[in-house]
Amino acid sequence: MTNYMENVWIVIPTYNEAGNVEPMTKALLELNIPNSHLLFVDDNSPDGTGEIADELVHQYHDRVAVLHRQGEKGLGRAYVAGFKDVLERGATAVVQMDCDFSHRPQDVPQLLAELPGADLVIGSRYVPGGDTDPDWGIGRKALSWWANLYARAILRLPIADATAGFRAWRRDTLLGIGLDRILSQGYVFQVEMSYVTWRLGYKVAEIPIFFPDRRIGQSKMTMPVKFEAAVRVWEVRFRHRKLSPVDVITE
Repeated sequence: MTNYMENVWIVIPTYNEAGNVEPMTKALLELNIPNSHLLFVDDNSPDGTGEIADELVHQYHDRVAVLHRQGEKGLGRAYVAGFKDVLERGATAVVQMDCDFSHRPQDVPQLLAELPGADLVIGSRYVPGGDTDPDWGIGRKALSWWANLYARAILRLPIADATAGFRAWRRDTLLGIGLDRILSQGYVFQVEMSYVTWRLGYKVAEIPIFFPDRRIGQSKMTMPVKFEAAVRVWEVRFRHRKLSPVDVITE
C-alpha cells in the first residue's frame, strides 16, 4: 500500500505576497508534518516576494524551494508548473494552497489525513461545517456561492465546492489526469481540475473548512476575472466532455 506521507510537497503560487511568504513558511513548518516540503512558484513579483523566498530557501534549504517564472503568467500555469516540479522531486502527496492565509495552515493535516481514502481531497466552504469569513458582505458571499453553483450546473459536477483552491492530491491522480490537458490560465483552473478529475472517475472527498479573508494585501479576484471565469466554464465543458476513465494516463 502506498505511503502518501512519504514525500509531501505543498505548492504555493505567489504574486506580490511579500508580507505573507515568510509567516506562511513558518506556520507550515511549525506543523511538523513528517517528510513535508514547500515549493513557492513566484511569477516575478515586483514587490520582492521572489527574493524573500530565495532567502527562505537558504534558511531552510532542505524544506523550502522556489520556482521562478519569468514568462507566461497566470494561476493555472503556475500550479501546473509547480505540480510538475514536485512530481519530478518524487512527491507522493501534493497540497495546493494560497499564500494569503485564506487557506489556514492548520487545516493541511486534515486534508492529508483523508488522502488514503480518496484520490483528491478538497477543503470545502460549501459542505456542512464549512463557512466563509463573517466580515464578507452579503454581495460577496452571494457572488461566491453563485459562481460555484454556476460551474457545477454547467458541468453537472457532484462536487460541492468545485472552485476551491485548497486541495490535497495523490501523486497517481496528478499523473493520471495528464497535466498537459489542463489549459486554463486563471481561476477557472480549479474548475477544470475538478471536472477532469471527476470525468476520469477519480474519487473526490470534501472536508469542511473555514475560509477567512486574506491577512495582508489585496485580493486578485476582481470582477473582470470572475466574469472571464464564468465564460471559460463553457470552454472547459466542451474541451473535456468526452473524457472517461479509459483516458487516465498510466506511467
